[in-house]
Amino acid sequence: MKILELKELVKTRYLSMYDIVYQNKKGNQKSWMLATRKTAAELHKIFFEKTVDAADAVVVVAFHTASKSLVCIKQFRLPINDYIYELPAGLIDPGETISTTTVRELKEETGLDLDQILQEPYGDKLYLTPGMTDESIALVFCTCSGDVSTDHLEPDEDITPYLVNKEQAKEILASDTKMDVKFYLILSNFINGIYDNFFK
Repeated sequence: MKILELKELVKTRYLSMYDIVYQNKKGNQKSWMLATRKTAAELHKIFFEKTVDAADAVVVVAFHTASKSLVCIKQFRLPINDYIYELPAGLIDPGETISTTTVRELKEETGLDLDQILQEPYGDKLYLTPGMTDESIALVFCTCSGDVSTDHLEPDEDITPYLVNKEQAKEILASDTKMDVKFYLILSNFINGIYDNFFK
């Protein structure tokens, strides 16, 4: 497979669309659509100069120590026109690190204070839907404290934060409510005790 050209189709503040013109293994020229958060210059370096890029966002797996609960949110998402269970998350802004973004997003979306980022398990660049987008995340495990609050939400965010214990987690998984796949996997592991020795 050989990338021949990147054609910018749509450019917005947070997301752009590109036509990737490529040659397949039989020598045929084809096209593939890409949704990306990167600039044209960044993409050119990644595709043609083999520059290594960093994660676009953080997804926060936060354990509330006092209540022995997992932190989650229920958020209205325009693309599905509905509320969906997720983990707290957000884009890494220019000048930020994974750590500073984690602190900021946890506070904004849940009102909680980060106590400690746990080094393992930890993924600093994991891809979400590589058939459609190059977006990647840092999956950050941490402990936190405080009370949940919606006082720090941005105007376009419709989010309710929750502290979920294992019994409540089982009820959520048994329900027919929409949920993000990352949330589903983390919640399943939480119920099955995978993190019992990790979150203390």
